[in-house]
Amino acid sequence: MPADDGRDRPRGEKGREAFRTISEVADELDLPQHVLRFWESKFSQIKPLKRGGNRRYYRPDDVMLLRAIKALLHSDGYTIKGVQKLFKAQGLRSTVAQALGLEDDASTEQLQPANPEPDVEAGKDEQIGDEVTDHSGLKDLLADLKAIRARLN
Repeated sequence: MPADDGRDRPRGEKGREAFRTISEVADELDLPQHVLRFWESKFSQIKPLKRGGNRRYYRPDDVMLLRAIKALLHSDGYTIKGVQKLFKAQGLRSTVAQALGLEDDASTEQLQPANPEPDVEAGKDEQIGDEVTDHSGLKDLLADLKAIRARLN
């Protein structure tokens, strides 16, 4: 497949690998700019390039991560803390691939957590305060819920 040299797209449109401004990303994701800035403060994995005047320029992988966060928060019903726990437990790449419905992690392989931590084994019990939380059936439950949602649509 030939490289995207810009000759096949209409004048004024950016290439797939071009950096985007905060207003372009906000328009693309149908979100207000302040939401993107807020998510930056809550997710250390979102690191847009900042240039003069603190202008933000989002890389394609930043946009993909934001799209996954939006899907998890708005469509799947997670809270911000829930998404943060997913990133920590499942890893950034697999969570993004799952949230965006990607078959494999090939398109998310460039995504790296800001502070890499070893993945927690799936199904491992987690000690939270005085209680133990069992996560072994959550993946099956999520698959069932997605199947139900697909039937309803």
